[in-house]
Amino acid sequence: MSTDTLTKWTIDPSHSEITFKVKHLVISTVTGKFKEFDAAIESDNDDFENAEISFEAAIDSIETGNEDRDNHLKSDDFFNAADHPKMTFKSTSFKKVGDGEYKLIGDLTIRGNSKQIELDVEYGGTVVDPYGQTKAGFEVSGKINRKEFGLTWSAVTEAGSVVVSDEVKLNLNVQFTKS
Repeated sequence: MSTDTLTKWTIDPSHSEITFKVKHLVISTVTGKFKEFDAAIESDNDDFENAEISFEAAIDSIETGNEDRDNHLKSDDFFNAADHPKMTFKSTSFKKVGDGEYKLIGDLTIRGNSKQIELDVEYGGTVVDPYGQTKAGFEVSGKINRKEFGLTWSAVTEAGSVVVSDEVKLNLNVQFTKS
């Protein structure tokens, strides 16, 4: 990527959300989000092909609508926010696979454990807002296995049901502002 034509984009946190869903007791789903996050895109073209993407979220900002559960997630049973305050992602590939559709591959690091993941990206388009700022919107989705990132806490009910599933669904609705 040549740096002379590089366009930088920064995330607009007030128009973005970083959420995850995980099955609880097999019968219901808990939705959580990170309230503090940052992300950037560097691209040398208008359709973002081969863009470089980076992201981080503050573990302490996790919110699931239940304070006890949030504190448990921040503890050493899960994220260990004290020793690992951030979750990070750095892209290695961003390829167009269809009209407005991309595959995003990169390294996700949680709790000091890095693993390559693949995410689906839907490009919503680029517009100029009423304030003259150029905005680009994306919806990013995928699945990870929490145990591969050291989030290994587990419990089983009396009836033998798993309390928290290993699979975590990620969903990011994000808007970026052209710098």
